[in-house]
Amino acid sequence: MKATGPSFRSLRRTVLALGFLATHAAAAEDLPEILQTAQADCYSIGQDIAAQNGGTLAKARSANRGGQEVCVIVVLVPGKDGQRPRRTEFVVPQN
Repeated sequence: MKATGPSFRSLRRTVLALGFLATHAAAAEDLPEILQTAQADCYSIGQDIAAQNGGTLAKARSANRGGQEVCVIVVLVPGKDGQRPRRTEFVVPQN
């Protein structure tokens, strides 16, 4: 006889994954102030870059490249003649 519903293992994995995500979402509020500031700065820089390029901000995150703090910005720029948007990545100094 075949089981028709989700197995116990997949249900258990789903519950564990949801618990993991909930724990990390709550922990995001407890990030050190410097990290929250860096994320906010990258977001505002990303908004500016998206506006300059006539696109939409898709992602903004801080990163360390070669010992320098940078913002990695992903902007979706509308395509021409109804084509798909282009994904454009910018790496700019965080300062």
